[in-house]
Amino acid sequence: QVQLVESGGGLVQPGESLRLSCAASGSIFTNSPMGWYRRAPGKEREFVATITTRGSTGYADSVKGRFTISRDNAKQAIYLQMNNLKPEDTAVYFCNTIPAVTNNWGQGTQVTVSS
Repeated sequence: QVQLVESGGGLVQPGESLRLSCAASGSIFTNSPMGWYRRAPGKEREFVATITTRGSTGYADSVKGRFTISRDNAKQAIYLQMNNLKPEDTAVYFCNTIPAVTNNWGQGTQVTVSS
């Protein structure tokens, strides 16, 4: 069954912003740190950002200072605010636990940054 559902991607120009959402199942959300990953064309998935059950955050160096991860415990949702987007941010974005559980990968949401 689908346990993680991503949304909010789209086509934007460099410098613009997007906010991604991830709806998570209760057990996954409450018991594990959550994170955002991305997969650029022709590449494997890479880590983007993490947030613990208590709200502590961490980021890949490539997005630090531009992206902000957050969570809403009542809604069991994780968000990724992406500012000052760059063409190299173009990828399919996924949420999952940290570390990721292979069977839980969803379809992701496409972010395309192009002028």
